[in-house]
Amino acid sequence: MKLLIIGGTRFLGRAIVDAALAAGHELTLFNRGQSNPDLYRDVENLVGNRDGELDVLRGRTWDAVIDTCGYVPRLVHDAAALLADMVAHYTFISTISVYSQNDLVDMDESGPLGVMEDETVEEINGETYGPLKVLCEKAATAAMDGRALLVRAGLIVGPYDLSDRFSYWPYRVAQGSQVLAPGEADAPVQFVDVRDIAGWTLRATEQRLNGPYNVTGPDYTLTMQTVLETCRDVSGSEATFTWVSDQFLQENEVGEYVEMPLWVLGEENAGFNTVNCRKAIDAGLTFRPLAQTVQDTLVWLQTRPAGYQWRAGLKPEREGELLGKWRGG
Repeated sequence: MKLLIIGGTRFLGRAIVDAALAAGHELTLFNRGQSNPDLYRDVENLVGNRDGELDVLRGRTWDAVIDTCGYVPRLVHDAAALLADMVAHYTFISTISVYSQNDLVDMDESGPLGVMEDETVEEINGETYGPLKVLCEKAATAAMDGRALLVRAGLIVGPYDLSDRFSYWPYRVAQGSQVLAPGEADAPVQFVDVRDIAGWTLRATEQRLNGPYNVTGPDYTLTMQTVLETCRDVSGSEATFTWVSDQFLQENEVGEYVEMPLWVLGEENAGFNTVNCRKAIDAGLTFRPLAQTVQDTLVWLQTRPAGYQWRAGLKPEREGELLGKWRGG
């Protein structure tokens, strides 16, 4: 398969390129040439900004395109409209953040979608990210006359993840000592290894699947306790877990999901970690063991430079302060 990848040198895009090369596909990468520009020297690289610099793509044909970095509807439309007669299929990496309600448990692809009140807005923030992705999905689907696969990804984890929203836990638990554990031990958690979503995305593109697919995991109910205990088992640490209540974390203004990775509050978020992925699973989505994801993440973390500034997770001083207050009642 001749495959064009928009992006392709960071995290998910990188994993998709690796999977495609392993499968023997002929690749072309189109990106700005700013992130890891020397990563794939033996692959054709076309350099350009998708905002007004798409001409380098003209006059070419591919079997399919995978768009890993579309966030603004106008730019997704421009790319899809240009490529509509040059590719047979368009895969767009979207997000489960397209859904407007996090309180719906077991929500499938028919769930209510976010709406942009002003569709001319292109600023990406916590409020607009999901609704903008909704418009991106619509733009790609319309331009391709329905020949578009919409990969609604959950939290993606594993090696080369720069968000630290999962990596914090393998690292922190491996340090040992007393670990602050958030909320209820049996609270459900969902995420997907980057290599699992990359492999499925490539296979789904090969099959020219169309329409939306929720892609997160695993295919069983994973709890926060299991995540932490798996991190301990894999790292061989002697960490102990102190479970503190949602109320305590809220009263002490601990930030959900970023300052306290994987933790969300309340019934209004009851569906956040219970998204229904049966459609993708039935279409071949599989999951590697959690222990493998933890192990590979720990190995990758060892390659980070000394003094790396974490983007997520409690700082040691903050964790110590909170544990002291919890013990003190």
